[in-house]
Amino acid sequence: MSGVGWTERPDGAEEPRVDEEAAVAAEEPDELAAVTKERDDYLDALQRLKAEFDNYRKRVARDQRELAARAHERLVTELVPVLDDLERALEAAALHEEAKLEDGVRLVHRSLADLLAREGLVELETNGKFDPHTQEALLSQPSEEEEGSVIQVLQKGYKLGDRVLRPARVIVSQGFDDKQGSDG
Repeated sequence: MSGVGWTERPDGAEEPRVDEEAAVAAEEPDELAAVTKERDDYLDALQRLKAEFDNYRKRVARDQRELAARAHERLVTELVPVLDDLERALEAAALHEEAKLEDGVRLVHRSLADLLAREGLVELETNGKFDPHTQEALLSQPSEEEEGSVIQVLQKGYKLGDRVLRPARVIVSQGFDDKQGSDG
């Protein structure tokens, strides 16, 4: 064993003497292990922080897209009644001789309808069977049509993307009841 010897103590007993270089060499593996563990702990913490930041970045981007979509939806929702008013004006103007007024209103209507279409507004389909997801039945009337069919649209419905902005307001066929006709 190199580096180990005996040292005499003042009371006359001997004790082993350890060379300082040997002691330092024995402590180095422990210190290396501690530094390696510390490095691994910092690396793990850094990787977790990176993953959390990536998740945060994705969440913020998604929230921004949703916020923009809601703002977009609000604007389009506010413009839909203007489109309705222009359609009513066109219907009224068609009954009068003022063709220039009708042409002007028609032009405004077309521009507004095109603008809303570019923003993603789509008119809901109202032909055929009543759909409670996209239509609102205001009345039901006896009709020759199959029961549950849309017979008249009172107000058009619209969707923006995959969301219904406003359901179509419709009159639905009720079908004839034979008992009503024979009792009358």
